[in-house]
Amino acid sequence: MEIRFSGGRSGTAPLTWGQRAIWDTVRKTAPDDRYFNFGRILPVPGRARPLSPEGAAAMLGALVERHESLRTLMDADGSGTRILDCAEPYQALRDSGTIPLTVTAGDPERLLEELTATAFDYAAEWPLRAGLVVDGGEVTHIVLAFCHLATDGLGAEVAVRDLRLLLMRGAVPGPPPPQPLDLARWQESGPGRRVAQIAAEHWEGEYRRIPPTMFDRPSGEAADPPVWRAKLVSRAMDLAVQRIAALHATSTSTVLLAFSSRLVSGVTGHEVCAMLPIVGNRFRGDTVNAVTTLSQEGLFVLDSGRADPGDTAGLLREARPAALRAYRSAYHDPRDRDRLTAAVSLERGTAVHPYCCFNDMRFTDRADASHDERTVRRALDDTTLTWPLSQDRLNCRFCLHLTAEPGGLGVSVTADTRFMPRPAMERYLLDLESALVTAAFRQVPELVG
Repeated sequence: MEIRFSGGRSGTAPLTWGQRAIWDTVRKTAPDDRYFNFGRILPVPGRARPLSPEGAAAMLGALVERHESLRTLMDADGSGTRILDCAEPYQALRDSGTIPLTVTAGDPERLLEELTATAFDYAAEWPLRAGLVVDGGEVTHIVLAFCHLATDGLGAEVAVRDLRLLLMRGAVPGPPPPQPLDLARWQESGPGRRVAQIAAEHWEGEYRRIPPTMFDRPSGEAADPPVWRAKLVSRAMDLAVQRIAALHATSTSTVLLAFSSRLVSGVTGHEVCAMLPIVGNRFRGDTVNAVTTLSQEGLFVLDSGRADPGDTAGLLREARPAALRAYRSAYHDPRDRDRLTAAVSLERGTAVHPYCCFNDMRFTDRADASHDERTVRRALDDTTLTWPLSQDRLNCRFCLHLTAEPGGLGVSVTADTRFMPRPAMERYLLDLESALVTAAFRQVPELVG
């Protein structure tokens, strides 16, 4: 089947800051850039059933018409350059077309795996792949696979929400949110350039004092292929982080950012840790409901040498303002960052790049101090560690991902074993779990007496 759409306008514009950031990452990771594909599975709401495949295709067409990013391609501007060789493509919005729609019976998860298994053709393939799972002629699930140039995880949630509304009501109330073309034009304007300049000043100042690279020592234990992922799923860590966040009046994300950064310092021997948290950049009214790629790296810098390793309160006092600065710095123009990186690297006589990332992919944050020590420590017995991914290339040396899993908190380390071997990846995850469980039940001075 096909999804047909007629969206009303077409046009070209420079890439948005978020698109530039992911485009640079995609080019550095190709041909393993399928790594960035992701998707969502929407069970058809009861109020929308029974739903025919033709009805589902019509609602998907309405979704693509509402959100222009889902019908936007990368354009090398007619130069004949292969798109992955083009450092400065344009975004090219199309006003009409058809998107292939897979119809199958069976497991929605299996369909999602198939739809995300190969890299997108960024210049020739629509950035949305879709499929329907049917049973007895009725659609039970709609499966969406996104190109990361079209949207990020939060934007995908908006798309799924709007598709659910379309299925139940036939329309999404209110006007469409600002689109990538509009956002790109604002970012090139005077107000946009002023926002970019403030962010660039933060990056430039911190780049002059951080270690040039966090993971700078060859391991001598490279695996084949060199890039591996270790994934820990821990209910004990989940409960411990909730307790620490509640006791210290902060978010679980800040707790995990602070503890993981301090542990990176311990592993690398650098007292100052520079980590690049992925920030959603949806704090502005014109971006909160946009289906586009807004997530970018911020720069978080923590001086672990200032705090006693046993002083959780002191660690979090350092981490909170550093996290706020990092979140503000994430809304930046990657061209500015490239220029200042080159200038500071020349000034310091060595390439400056942390190659150390932090990505909290959870959508909820819960702080709860009620978890008792016996329950948390007993939950350690249920912790699992797996190795779900290996590949040849990655544009980083250490990436920490947080996910909400049925068995607890998922913490994954994807690392280049030429700088962090597999045993060190496993040890890092177990040490992080141990540090958080210990800290959760250490006396909190400000709450005593």
